[in-house]
Amino acid sequence: MATAEAATRLVGSDRVLAVLKELAGYADGATLDELTKAVGGPKPTIHRALGSLRRAAFAEQGPDGRYRLGDEYLRLAFDFHEARPDHVRVRPALETLAGRFGETTHYAVLDDREVVYRAKVDPPTGAVRLTSTVGGRNPAHATAVGKLLLARELTSLAEVKAWIGRTPLPARTANTLCTAPQLHRELDKVREQGYAVDDEENEPGINCLALPVHALSSAAPSGGVSVSALAYRTPLRVLVGRVAEVREALGPLGEPR
Repeated sequence: MATAEAATRLVGSDRVLAVLKELAGYADGATLDELTKAVGGPKPTIHRALGSLRRAAFAEQGPDGRYRLGDEYLRLAFDFHEARPDHVRVRPALETLAGRFGETTHYAVLDDREVVYRAKVDPPTGAVRLTSTVGGRNPAHATAVGKLLLARELTSLAEVKAWIGRTPLPARTANTLCTAPQLHRELDKVREQGYAVDDEENEPGINCLALPVHALSSAAPSGGVSVSALAYRTPLRVLVGRVAEVREALGPLGEPR
């Protein structure tokens, strides 16, 4: 949620976007008072921002007085998501892998210090499903996909240090690699083996195997496909032992163009 201090600096369209972003966190809708408290700023100002969103059909107010995301906003978001060629092309491989492994599969891309999930397929039946969502984010250094894609961009210790900068990397679990030397050694290993793993580094009890995807017309990976598994059910050594199976499922998408 935005802080009151940050909200006081929001003007015009910035304020409207801040309200829109906050509203997306309330699946059951939010009152004007709730949004005012969350975003900060005077209530009439937040009300005017909501008015702008309602005129664009990006927000709506129900009979209960609560504000929700509008159908037009959802239509645009889903139309844009479904039109992404990488998402459309990768999904069959995700479905194949989810069925074979009985675990959740993802397709994600790198966005600076985070990965963004563009597609997700849960196992067909009988398995615990992960809470990750399309559009959700996780720290790149703590995820298999993130490390896979960082390995191409950060090829020296100096580059890793510059990427970390003055903002310490968060330790999501006791296994998270947070220092520049640790991450540099891991990225070297990723480049050598051609895949990356997450050994319960982002979430306790969850491990992951990731391989690159070349869904677009560039030699650089457009993103990565991961198999995310409950560690007690599918140990990391089992995932790593089936790397060839993941490559086979990806087919041409797993090969540079």
